[in-house]
Amino acid sequence: MNITFYKYQGTGNDFIIIDNRSEIFPKQDTKFINTLCHRNFGIGADGLILLENDVDADFKMVYFNADGNESTMCGNGGRCIVAFAYKLGLLNTTTTFNAIDGLHNASIKDGIVSLQMIDVHEINFHDGYMFTDTGSPHHVEIVDNLDKFDVVTEGREIRNTIYGSEGSNVNFVEKVNDQFFKLRTYERGVENETLACGTGATAAAIAMHASKHTQNNEIDLQVEGGRLKVSFHYNDTSYTSVFLKGPATFVFEGIITL
Repeated sequence: MNITFYKYQGTGNDFIIIDNRSEIFPKQDTKFINTLCHRNFGIGADGLILLENDVDADFKMVYFNADGNESTMCGNGGRCIVAFAYKLGLLNTTTTFNAIDGLHNASIKDGIVSLQMIDVHEINFHDGYMFTDTGSPHHVEIVDNLDKFDVVTEGREIRNTIYGSEGSNVNFVEKVNDQFFKLRTYERGVENETLACGTGATAAAIAMHASKHTQNNEIDLQVEGGRLKVSFHYNDTSYTSVFLKGPATFVFEGIITL
């Protein structure tokens, strides 16, 4: 059996996306998904996404990390699946889709996708870092000279030592000015640095506001693969109307033989 796949990337965060509305993809086969995502033995990607039918929304997003395991929300993956659904003709310019963390509203214009993320009600402050959940768990830490920082070594150590087997994504942030921050992320499930992380960018922006490194409610972030923008409303206790905005780009399509 042949299945068509589509490769998308959002600021360098790349994904294999498959239209699985007919439910023929073997999504319980962790090893197969891991092989497809492998950059030497497969197609190569940070994760795999299935687009499926949903009774409450335009479609459902099912996300798997590169290790083959179904995972929590992926922001850039969410933006890419909106671009894919647009390509399939499932939406005009706006949509609502379901994901593991609930319903998401989104819009697309000229290849730029704006995705509403979940509300954030809690930011935990620790000695030297912050932790919050933006659909996926995120450690946020401010560092100097981010361009030369050893993200993989430090990120892996934090991911395993502080957060144990469940793990956490680990974000390192450098402030440029009140509006603009640099960000690099070590992602669990990929177990490496990725060129971008959407839930990580969201977590970093909110953490910078919560720690008073900025008073802006619209923040630009330079990630390794480009630029992302995060905006939100803050009401003294929670961050609401949180949006992640950036490009989502079709790369190529091909055939998987089962």
